[in-house]
Amino acid sequence: MWTAIARHIAQSTGEAFAAEGRSAVGGGSINRTCVLSGSGRRYFVKLNTPDTLAMFEAEADGLEALHRAGALRVPRPICSGVAADSAYLVIEWLPLGGRGDWEQLGEQLARLHRTISSKGFGWRRDNTIGSTPQPNPWTADWAAFFARHRIGHQLALARGSAIDRATAQELVERIPNLLAGHCPEPSLLHGDLWLGNADFTAAGEPVIFDPATYYGDRETDLAMSELFDGFPESFYRGYRRAWPLAPGYERRKVLYNLYHVLNHYNLFGGGYASQANRMIRQLLIQSD
Repeated sequence: MWTAIARHIAQSTGEAFAAEGRSAVGGGSINRTCVLSGSGRRYFVKLNTPDTLAMFEAEADGLEALHRAGALRVPRPICSGVAADSAYLVIEWLPLGGRGDWEQLGEQLARLHRTISSKGFGWRRDNTIGSTPQPNPWTADWAAFFARHRIGHQLALARGSAIDRATAQELVERIPNLLAGHCPEPSLLHGDLWLGNADFTAAGEPVIFDPATYYGDRETDLAMSELFDGFPESFYRGYRRAWPLAPGYERRKVLYNLYHVLNHYNLFGGGYASQANRMIRQLLIQSD
């Protein structure tokens, strides 16, 4: 397998490459990950079952789009495919774990969000959020997109009776009311921006990775960044200085983060259902 992957790296980069060593590294709960070294270079490799190739191809597409925006550093995709019994994605290896300026990361994220789609909200392909399918059909109306392809989609995937479905469906129908008067531009998003998907290189350069890219309301990236522990306050200060948020963000972020809480319920179960139910009731009160 590693010989085949090394050959693909060489074909994609146009530089000779022979795999000489590899070391396992932490990479989340979905994929097996390692650093592949040889010929004086290193690459970060994700591995999973052969049926996940489309997931890796979509991730590579998202990384490339974020890179082309030129706003901040992302690891560039090298190649993807299937070798032996594994799908793989090879991306640029970056020496992460450095100390950097969170305010700069906030400013750079605002610059990324200035990349606007003329096609509306969505993406040129479906992708995944974690390992959950994420539909991205081009849609002109943001509230309709978020109601159907984000909250409605996660509810359709939810199993069992832990989620109060009648109340949740009522919320889906009220999303246009919750977002009434809010007319965001379709910004290029990271899509899965929590603390574990941002870091700094050894030289202090901000980096984001593991995206679930699409064009949507820029506030969704900001909202998720607050969901799990949250970024340092200087990050938000830098972002708001570069591009202030519209009034009503504090209310909308609950709706936007419901998508991720429902996704975590669908992936991991547990207490995420009760958290989702609380958020749904809170949002229904706000929509009255």
